[in-house]
Amino acid sequence: MKFLSKKSTAIILAALMALPLAACGNQKGSTEATQAAVATIDEAVHSTAASTADQSGTSAKKLTEADVTTTQTIENTADGEHAITADGESANYQNVKVIKSGDSSESDKADFYGDNATIFATNGGTLNLSDIVVKSDGKHANGVFSYGEGTTVNIKDSYIETAGNCSGGLMTTGGGTMNATDLTINTSGNSSAAIRSDRGGGTVNVSGGYYTTSGTGSPVIYSTADITVSNAEMESTASQGVVVEGKNSVTLNNVNLNADNNKKNSNKSSWYQAVMIYQSMSGDAAEGTSSFTMNGGTLTNENGDIFFVNNTATDISLSGATITNNDAEGVFLRAAAAGWGSEGKNGGQVTLNAKQQTINGDMVVDDVSHLNLYLSDSSVFTGAINSSGQAGEVFVDLSGGAKWTLTSDSYITSLTCDADSIDLNGHTLYVDGKAYTAGTASTGEAIAVVSTGSGHGGGSTPPAKPDN
Repeated sequence: MKFLSKKSTAIILAALMALPLAACGNQKGSTEATQAAVATIDEAVHSTAASTADQSGTSAKKLTEADVTTTQTIENTADGEHAITADGESANYQNVKVIKSGDSSESDKADFYGDNATIFATNGGTLNLSDIVVKSDGKHANGVFSYGEGTTVNIKDSYIETAGNCSGGLMTTGGGTMNATDLTINTSGNSSAAIRSDRGGGTVNVSGGYYTTSGTGSPVIYSTADITVSNAEMESTASQGVVVEGKNSVTLNNVNLNADNNKKNSNKSSWYQAVMIYQSMSGDAAEGTSSFTMNGGTLTNENGDIFFVNNTATDISLSGATITNNDAEGVFLRAAAAGWGSEGKNGGQVTLNAKQQTINGDMVVDDVSHLNLYLSDSSVFTGAINSSGQAGEVFVDLSGGAKWTLTSDSYITSLTCDADSIDLNGHTLYVDGKAYTAGTASTGEAIAVVSTGSGHGGGSTPPAKPDN
């Protein structure tokens, strides 16, 4: 329910008082007064609606279970079974409540191949779902699961709630496809991402809706697939907002994401972050260059760093997003070794492209990591890079009116910039060990990236400079 502001309420009351009390007398004047008052009320209501839309930033609608009209219930309580299955066939379900209890004793079978999922499509099947309520409370009881190449699930206007551990809301593996529109998903178990994929990946397209998680190790999105989310609201209250593993991707278009990563799911890293990009070496995700893209929208981090990259190469692209870190001790980007991969070869290789983007916060690149930072199209970076001294290799390229204002001494390896691109702000920028002279142009070279596997350096081809 949307409530009118005090200002809008006052306008409406004044308009109501101006209405004629009766239809007698000057009928034309009475009609004109009525029309004027109605127009005033309509404008106030629409003004409030527009204000509310502006605050949310998306047109996403949030559903409760009661908002979805259901006319029948399908339930399954057996371990390892499904409530609804489409095996090599096409099936349609609408206005159905689907309930699943019971566990899976074989975690890989459940996570990779759909055992015990509430709703399951496989072997090239197609499921069309609308106005569905899905509720599961078993362990390894994913909500809606698409497995295998040629398999497609289309779901819209539905509510999904999972309570057990290892129970995602949407799950896609083995090359399956998941298309979701205007869903509300709430998960409360551990290792239960709202939008989840696992071995074999696939393609996931999500438009609109609200997606929230509260369990440990339960980001809103866990990607071992190609996942695109548009015009949605997302929130994690214990875990990262987004995790990308291996040679996979996440794209956020006009998405509002709030992440509060405050519980550890393992002891392999001591840092908290909103977005984690890594390679676990478990075999669940192919090795290679991953990507994270954010166009517009907001990313708000409550604890730790914004981005953490470990044991993989990645391309991060940011354009016009509002990114806020509410943790004054956190950094914007940390590329560093952690507990995944081989010691000495498990840093992060980052190419960060920012267009029309504001970046606030430091960047830390350790001695087994490197960063190619491209700032263009009037992007603004306020922060320091490796303020404690030279560590990993860093190349910075400022073009198209981009500006960098230092907040501390910084150490990089190579620099390309115009004469007016850098404001030292009383600090020193060291480029390959030499102090940069304010007001001078510079031309440098990018750092080669290893496009497959983990580790640092050794590549022969620098990343291509993005189009400005």
